[in-house]
Amino acid sequence: MADTGTLTRADLAEILNRQIGLSRADAAAMIESILDHMTTAALDGENVKISGFGTFVLRDKGQRVGRNPKTGVEVPITPRRVLTFRASQGMRQKVK
Repeated sequence: MADTGTLTRADLAEILNRQIGLSRADAAAMIESILDHMTTAALDGENVKISGFGTFVLRDKGQRVGRNPKTGVEVPITPRRVLTFRASQGMRQKVK
């Protein structure tokens, strides 16, 4: 694993290769499959819950008024969908 402070797909595949013994290609394919399933579920409006880790929720934000911080001019912010993450209680305890 690269020591960049970021856990990448390649890092996850490497961990599967070392700890479980999957080939690098099979491990990479498994990681891609999992991420594809998570993405599809989120886009379909389902919550993605990983027990002991957290929950990804896709939610719709309505239109609102924002301000340009430099000029102070009010600007409408258009409605959009955002993906949020809420860490599980166990994860929060580990981070403390």
